[in-house]
Amino acid sequence: MKELQVEKLVKRYPGREQVVAVDRVDVEVEAGEMLVLLGPSGCGKTTLLRCVAGLEEAQEGRILLEGQAVFDSASGLNQPTHLRDIGMVFQNYSLWPHMSVQRNVEYPLRARNVGASERAKRSREVLDVVQCGHLADRYPAMLSGGQQQRIALARALAPRPKIMLLDEPLSNLDALLRVELRAHLRAIHREVGFTGIYVTHDQIEAFNLGTRVAVMNAGRIEQLDSAHQVYERPATEYVARFLGIRNALALTRDAGWNTDAGRLEGNLQVLDRHKGPLRLFVRPQLLQLSAAGTAPLQPGHMAVQGGRVVDVLYSGSEVDYVVDVGGVSLFVTNPVGPSPYRAGDAVTVSFAGENALLYANGVLVKG
Repeated sequence: MKELQVEKLVKRYPGREQVVAVDRVDVEVEAGEMLVLLGPSGCGKTTLLRCVAGLEEAQEGRILLEGQAVFDSASGLNQPTHLRDIGMVFQNYSLWPHMSVQRNVEYPLRARNVGASERAKRSREVLDVVQCGHLADRYPAMLSGGQQQRIALARALAPRPKIMLLDEPLSNLDALLRVELRAHLRAIHREVGFTGIYVTHDQIEAFNLGTRVAVMNAGRIEQLDSAHQVYERPATEYVARFLGIRNALALTRDAGWNTDAGRLEGNLQVLDRHKGPLRLFVRPQLLQLSAAGTAPLQPGHMAVQGGRVVDVLYSGSEVDYVVDVGGVSLFVTNPVGPSPYRAGDAVTVSFAGENALLYANGVLVKG
């Protein structure tokens, strides 16, 4: 069943230069699904979420919850937030400081005129789900950031809304706590089975939590797919770059294939079905280095010669080599170990043809 349908939604902000924050977006969310909106600041993901919540009013399109319109520009319908049966979790917790944890969780139930015994029952249930039942009598100032965010989640779950909207709820937490709460939120989603839309700029968070991931760019959904498909086959150059695939070579064809870093050598059959021009992307961890002129290419590999290591960056579990090839910087990531290359070393950069992502006019043609 379609829990949420967004149809041709447009949200503009007026001004000297009118900003289109959401640009004719179509998206559907199935019951029990967690859809993650992923993208950089300013891409429209939070504005889209706020339109679904009724906190922003779009100029065009429709929004339906369980098949019932809550916003329809054609008819002038714009149902207020409190009538949309949603739960919302914000970045900044937004707990009432003068209320105990239990009263905070009960607040939306009180607003819905739920009786006292049922309020107490539901608040206990959701506090147990988020593993905070022992905190019921404390006040927000007595809680850690992670505990406050769990209480905010419990408060949103208590009314049993049709859909949960989560706006970067872990972004204010430190790195280790984010990892812990990410796993906890995933477990809660499996246990409760709520339908959710989750906004983040963190791709690991998106891949961990999303049933599907929508990568947004300039108010539009650039790619909507499973986390695995988005990672393995970025549909556009924009998605590839956003996911951190920094190695890009421009390819042109004559008697063979040239790149902006020099002639491409090796097994090029995977390229020969295309006319070009192309853009070739390879992840840093899939590139290999060898000392210049020493090692023959492995079967099925491609290479560019004439590289020189310009920097070696240690990051704990990995070593990143920055390699200049014909004025183009390539990034090679290796696990930590004895480093065979130093700044100034002449190297060849190679990779398996099957690991190349090829784009024509910005769109994936081979992945």
